[in-house]
Amino acid sequence: MPLVLDAADFLTRCAGLSMVRLQAGETALTSGSKTGRLLVLRSGSVEVIKDGAQIAKVSTPGAVFGELAVLLDQAHTADVRALEQSDFYVANAATLLAHDSAVPPYVAVILAQRLDGANQALVELKRQLRAGEPSSVISDAVEKVEQLLSSSGNVEMPYARISG
Repeated sequence: MPLVLDAADFLTRCAGLSMVRLQAGETALTSGSKTGRLLVLRSGSVEVIKDGAQIAKVSTPGAVFGELAVLLDQAHTADVRALEQSDFYVANAATLLAHDSAVPPYVAVILAQRLDGANQALVELKRQLRAGEPSSVISDAVEKVEQLLSSSGNVEMPYARISG
């Protein structure tokens, strides 16, 4: 078995968890709330909203939401809202992380990919500043860094693109 599960294997492991179905417009996680839950997208499409701005659209089965709040023992920092009918596996985060040894590495890879993307974007931003790029180009780069450092990043990658 590989060190880190791929999304399909992770979803298979989640099959025994309870599920919730949300309709378009319903909120799965609310910024400022503290739920202690991890949500795993089984099907559908959601948007991640931070400070009133959409920072990601996610439709990749196996995408995980709520991990930062759980790992940092803080409130959720973004809203997750269904764009269409969406099904989620719902887990008590402490239980899942403690009792399934495959979950922490899966979440760690997601977070590492997000951090790597943010680091690459910062390097590009520094390059643009040194080259004297126009402020509009630099502004776009700053926005990309903000997105990567929040709970989004490359729309699909930070939530679920894991390979074995």
